[in-house]
Amino acid sequence: MASSFNRVILLGNLTRDPEVRYTPKGSAVAEIGLALNRIYTPEGGEKREEVTFVDVTLWGRTAEIAGEYLKKGRPVLIEGRLQLDTWDDKQSGQKRSKLRVVGESMQLIGSRPGAGGGGEMEEGMGGGSGSRTSSGPGRSSAPPPRPAQSEPDDDEIPF
Repeated sequence: MASSFNRVILLGNLTRDPEVRYTPKGSAVAEIGLALNRIYTPEGGEKREEVTFVDVTLWGRTAEIAGEYLKKGRPVLIEGRLQLDTWDDKQSGQKRSKLRVVGESMQLIGSRPGAGGGGEMEEGMGGGSGSRTSSGPGRSSAPPPRPAQSEPDDDEIPF
């Protein structure tokens, strides 16, 4: 049995446009902020909304895709792991820490603004994992059907 498990799945809206930078070795890194909304009803019966803000770091091709396609307010699904960063505050000399998510995959939700079709993109991270397009639940990845014709053209006959 595993002694620990570090996995998070978050679905939220971007709080700001992604900030993409490059390391000296040329790897892309993007910082994004997510707002996660929770609506609940306490015993009093009045609905309440609670918002949690989470910082996410994306690496490699995923970071580049985030910089290209994500904008403030856009919904996105992130899968990743928690990471605790610690440092000494230079002004006060105190130890500081921050819990963040290191995104390992990203799925864009909905369609691009101004695009006619819906579609989602999922991007894995790591050594050359590449990207793939995902149609999401209940959607077919096949092209839209063409209008019916009374007789096929000679160019369309497969033999």
